[in-house]
Amino acid sequence: MAKVEAAVILGPMRLPFLVLTPACLLVAIAMAYRAGGGVQPLHLVLVVIGGLAAHICVNSFNEYFDFKSGLDLITEPTPFSGGSKTLPTHPDQAPVALAVALSSLVVTVAVGGYFLAVRGLGLLPVGLCGVLLLVVYTVWFTRNPLGCLVAPGLGFGPLMVLGAHYALTGVYGWTALVASLVPFFLVNNLLLLNQFPDVEADRQVGRRHLPIAFGIAAGVRVYIAFLICAYLVIVVGWLTNLWPATALLGLATVAVAIPTVRDIMRHATTIPALIPALGKNVLIIIVTPLLFAVGIFVG
Repeated sequence: MAKVEAAVILGPMRLPFLVLTPACLLVAIAMAYRAGGGVQPLHLVLVVIGGLAAHICVNSFNEYFDFKSGLDLITEPTPFSGGSKTLPTHPDQAPVALAVALSSLVVTVAVGGYFLAVRGLGLLPVGLCGVLLLVVYTVWFTRNPLGCLVAPGLGFGPLMVLGAHYALTGVYGWTALVASLVPFFLVNNLLLLNQFPDVEADRQVGRRHLPIAFGIAAGVRVYIAFLICAYLVIVVGWLTNLWPATALLGLATVAVAIPTVRDIMRHATTIPALIPALGKNVLIIIVTPLLFAVGIFVG
C-alpha cells in the first residue's frame, strides 16, 4: 500500500522533468551574480524551493485535469510526452494529485510572500502572473494556439528568471530580461515538439494548440524559428556587451540542434521515428541555459 501511495504522490510531480527548473533558475542566479550584489544563501535556497514547487504544481494540475478530461485514457505515451499515466492506473486517487498541486501552490505562494515582505511589492506583478499561469494553463491555455505556444516559455523564462532575479537582488534588470528569452524560446519548443505525438488525442478533448490549429508542418517551422531565436539571443547579448564572450558556451548545443532539426523535418508525423529527436530536444533545452549561465559565471 505504501508503494502505491508513493507512486500516486510522486507520479504527477514528474520528477525526472524537474531538472528543467534549476537549469532556468541558474540563468537568473548568473544574472544576479553579474549584477555585482551578494546573493544570500537563504534567498538562493528559497528561490530554488519556490521554483521547484511551481513546476510540481503545474505538472500535478496537468495530470489531474488531463485525467478528468479523459485525455490520459487515450494518449499513447512516449518517454517525453503523454503524462505519467499514474492516475489511469490508480483512478480512485485523483484527489491525491489535486492535493499535490494545491499543496505545491501553497509552497510557491508562501515563498513569494516571504520575498514580498523582504523585497517589497515590486515582485507582486510577476508573482500574480506566475500563479495565474500555474492554475489556468491546462484548462485554458491549451485551448488557445498562441497562448499554448508561449505560456510555457513565459513561465520558465521571463516570469521565473525575472522573479528569481528580483528575489535575489531586489531589482529588475534589462540584462536579466534579455537573458530570460533564452529559456523562453527553448521551453516553448520543449512543449511544442512534445505535442506532436498527442495531436489526435488532444483534438478529441477540445485542445487547440498550434499543431492542431495550423498543422504539424507549421509546428516544425515555428520550432526551427524559436531554436534560432534562442541562439541569436546569446549572440546578440554578447555583441551588445550584456554578457561576456564566455556566455557563447551556450552555443555548444548547436552540434546537437542541427541533427535534431534534420530528424524532426524527416519524421515529424512518424512518431516512433521522432522519439529520438524528442530526447535530443530535451537535452538542448536543459543544457543550453546551463552552459549559457556557466559562461556568465566564469566570464
